[in-house]
Amino acid sequence: MSELKAQISAAMKDAMRAKDKARLATVRLILADIKRIEVDERIELDDARVLQVLDKMVKQRRDSIAQYLAAERPELADKEQQELEVIQTFLPQPLSDEEINAILDQAIADTGASSMADMGKVMGVIKPKLQGRADMGQVSKLVKAKL
Repeated sequence: MSELKAQISAAMKDAMRAKDKARLATVRLILADIKRIEVDERIELDDARVLQVLDKMVKQRRDSIAQYLAAERPELADKEQQELEVIQTFLPQPLSDEEINAILDQAIADTGASSMADMGKVMGVIKPKLQGRADMGQVSKLVKAKL
């Protein structure tokens, strides 16, 4: 079992003991999503793949919050925000803007990227380094700006 998955399982047990229903429900959602992928693909997820699942869940929550606020449903946005905060506790420490820019500059130099046609190469190099530590949508915009 991956270290991150074990940490999430332990968090579920802690939430059960503390009778924290909101946290427990979110942790169960995370584990259910991980289990669904493992069953569908008949594999055991490693930490990198668990990070991808968490990243996707964070993105979904952010999109939902924006849609709920646009529809003037703050109570639903608050629920999504609480889930987002629980999910983010399992992600690694986010990188600062300076660290992200340094990684981008290094990747552009390593790949020899000079135009938008090379964006795929650059994203391929930086995605494993930034997965779960930065919003990939924002990173993509930064790459476009630099190319």
